[in-house]
Amino acid sequence: MDLLQKLSGWYFSKKALPYWCILVFDCALVCISGYLGYYLEMGGDAFAGNFWQMTYGLLLGLIPFIVAFRLLHTYSGIVRYSSFIDLQRVATAVLFGAAIDYFLGLAVNAIWPEQRAVLFPDLSAVLIMFFICTLLLWLERVVVKRLFDSFHTDNAQSVAIYGTKAGGISIAKSILAVKDKKYSLHAFISDGKEMKGAYLMGKPVYLNGKGIAKKLKKEGVKILLVSPLKTDLFRANSEMVDAFISEDIKIMMMTNGEEWDGKTDVSHRQLHEVDIEDLLPRDKIEVDMEAIGKQLSGKRILITGAAGSIGSEIVRQVAKFNPAEMILIDQAETPMHDIRLMMKRDYSTVKNETIVTSITNAGHMDKIFSFYRPEYIFHAAAYKHVPMMEDDPAIAVQNNIYGTRVVADLAVKYGTGKFVMISTDKAVNPTNVMGCSKRICEIYCQSLNQAIREGKVKGVTQFVTTRFGNVLGSNGSVIPIFKEQIREGGPITVTHPDIVRYFMLIPEACRLVLEAGTMGKGGEIFVFDMGQPVKIYDLAKRMIALSGAKDVEIKFTGLRDGEKLYEEVLNDKETTLPTSNPLIMVAQVREYDYATALANEERLMTVSETFDDMAIVKVMKEIVPEYRSRQSKYEALDMKES
Repeated sequence: MDLLQKLSGWYFSKKALPYWCILVFDCALVCISGYLGYYLEMGGDAFAGNFWQMTYGLLLGLIPFIVAFRLLHTYSGIVRYSSFIDLQRVATAVLFGAAIDYFLGLAVNAIWPEQRAVLFPDLSAVLIMFFICTLLLWLERVVVKRLFDSFHTDNAQSVAIYGTKAGGISIAKSILAVKDKKYSLHAFISDGKEMKGAYLMGKPVYLNGKGIAKKLKKEGVKILLVSPLKTDLFRANSEMVDAFISEDIKIMMMTNGEEWDGKTDVSHRQLHEVDIEDLLPRDKIEVDMEAIGKQLSGKRILITGAAGSIGSEIVRQVAKFNPAEMILIDQAETPMHDIRLMMKRDYSTVKNETIVTSITNAGHMDKIFSFYRPEYIFHAAAYKHVPMMEDDPAIAVQNNIYGTRVVADLAVKYGTGKFVMISTDKAVNPTNVMGCSKRICEIYCQSLNQAIREGKVKGVTQFVTTRFGNVLGSNGSVIPIFKEQIREGGPITVTHPDIVRYFMLIPEACRLVLEAGTMGKGGEIFVFDMGQPVKIYDLAKRMIALSGAKDVEIKFTGLRDGEKLYEEVLNDKETTLPTSNPLIMVAQVREYDYATALANEERLMTVSETFDDMAIVKVMKEIVPEYRSRQSKYEALDMKES
């Protein structure tokens, strides 16, 4: 047995046998089946007496089989990867060869009747030969496949697949087809009660429910592979997710944000071990990319903040629509160099300019607008970290507010068709400097759009604002911080046990920005449906469990300056109107006179040059009356006002 295993292991570790070896083996099986057919038809004595004549006849009769094997390529495939199609071809080839032999027998019978029975079989022997030969050739392929599988699954990890339809079956086929097997398929999991007790691809199907993770753990399953058709359902089932995590069963699913078209085969190589971002519940976001492409194709498009988390993703998505030219602006030199290399590598056919500058540099920005004349602007440049802007309100005013006014005014001056500003949910009932600065930007863009409509300002630009919450993976967001803290052994720092946040993937948020920007007619503030809010404490607990780390403590540090427990999407006095996309709504907000908005900004800019924090924030609160500070030194201003 040891010798057989060594020989088999040697054979199955090498390349496939040459085609002629498979052909010779198949021919030998044809001859064996022919002998059996003769024997069963003629009996032992007649078989022994005519052995050599039958041998000559079988060798002659091999010719049609060889022709059939050649025509149907039965020996060209790698035997260990044989599929049902290959078995069909084998059966067809045997049927062809046996039929030709029978008709040759009829011809011989007419010319040489006394030799017909021993040279070529009659109908009953042909049928016996066909069935035996087909079974032997099938058995050959099945045995080789089984032997190959047995010698390549010694170190394979046992897996279960969640999903029994096209996506799950495609993953299972991918697992079974590879040469060096990392995974051994153990079972399927289904939500359908009709699958109870069923078998799929020879493996049992278990019904999903309480205790399924524990059951699979007892049976030695190490990994759960999630079908792309089950991804959203799996994310939403927090009980199931937590059960598999607690049983230390790894979870693998498709890459974050990757969509499956439901048709192409899914390879297990497309699956990766889940990160916390993959497990946050969210609905699938449908966007009319065709309509977006029609508006952006062939346009000169300027993107500010092009090296940031949101800006860089907008760059990638816009580049796919073949714009006439892309003008990419950011003040961060090294990240902009990375964007330049990315454009050269991934979008070499798209004409683009990467420019290192600040949006507050009015002279340089004017020169850029004068030369490139952008038709579309995506304004993503902004300082966004709440604690940093709480410490430096002058910089928030000069960069976020004044910088936005510079870009907006130049868009009007040089006839830009559309200006799309990226805002934040922190602009709603702001409790911090950063959120208030973005609200003032919104007010200016809206009032400027209204002034153009009323003819008070000469221009054609349509100003559109988009608001959304936290995006997964953005620079400085909570998830990368938690990951680093877990790597260091803890503790994970959470500001408050009840704090909640909305989350969205960067690619998803940017697709909604593009659609909102293209559907907007000017003056709208588009609000995104961010899905279900996530409790940060629960997020931290799940990240610890997912990492497998032991004894990582969660420490509460208290709310930071300007931080609030719950982010809002709309002002209390605001209402929304639906759009063609159910995830995008239009906020109905209070309108501001452009002259007043401009005067407020100029007054605020003048005060910012004093770098007197309290004086600056006092003016901001006068411009945005709903701005109420939280966990901040600026609360003193609210107390004075009250």
